[in-house]
Amino acid sequence: MEQRIANGIGFIAGAWPLDPGKTTLVFIHGAGGSGAFWSAQVQGLAERANTVAVDLPGHGQSEGSGHDQVADYARVLMNFISAIEAPKPIPCGISLGGAITQQLLLDYPEFFKGGILINTGSRLRVAPEIFQAIGTDFNGYVDMIAKLAVSNATDPDRVKRFREDTARCKPEVLVKDFQACDRFDVMERLGSISSPVLVVTAEDDQVTPPKYGDFMEKTLAKASRIHIKEAGHIVAMEKPDEVNKAILEFLDGTGL
Repeated sequence: MEQRIANGIGFIAGAWPLDPGKTTLVFIHGAGGSGAFWSAQVQGLAERANTVAVDLPGHGQSEGSGHDQVADYARVLMNFISAIEAPKPIPCGISLGGAITQQLLLDYPEFFKGGILINTGSRLRVAPEIFQAIGTDFNGYVDMIAKLAVSNATDPDRVKRFREDTARCKPEVLVKDFQACDRFDVMERLGSISSPVLVVTAEDDQVTPPKYGDFMEKTLAKASRIHIKEAGHIVAMEKPDEVNKAILEFLDGTGL
């Protein structure tokens, strides 16, 4: 993997330069995360596609101080994808990243031929207690989310990076991430997405329960659905082989 920066956005790539003959998977992390969250996907899928995992503004190696609107993050991603001249881009997002992916598919339908939504929703309301915890006891919040986001069946060592990334995120950036989530609602627009979309849910996801995926599966015109057992909200870290297999089957099945 290579660590690079373009347009002020830090990212990791499975190989560089990008292969113009391959689809480009653009991985987008969740609130308080970084592109490193997707290391298993960036490496594991690099033979089939160009793989790029971004640090959103204010996260990881990226400039800026974050955004409190999903549409603003989506515009940053569009500029980034154009800057690196990503061939045949397919956005793949988890949680907040999934909201950004939906926004991209809705706002730039001519640019994206498909998308991947992992443990996310078309509306992402955030409990007031989350904002309170970040503001009053950030370390306590980190401990709480590190437990809440993971299945009891998952080996804690497998997801250490998630906790470390969250602890490194500036509280004010994390608040903006959750404000962006809380304001996000495309339930009425979702049905206008006509491109193929893979919807991934996880059995033990307490943050965005599988019912969120049920709605997306029913509403999207060309939805494929994968439900992964014994995994929680950060399923891409917990069950990377299953997630990678689902993505490969989706790409092959849709010809993307």
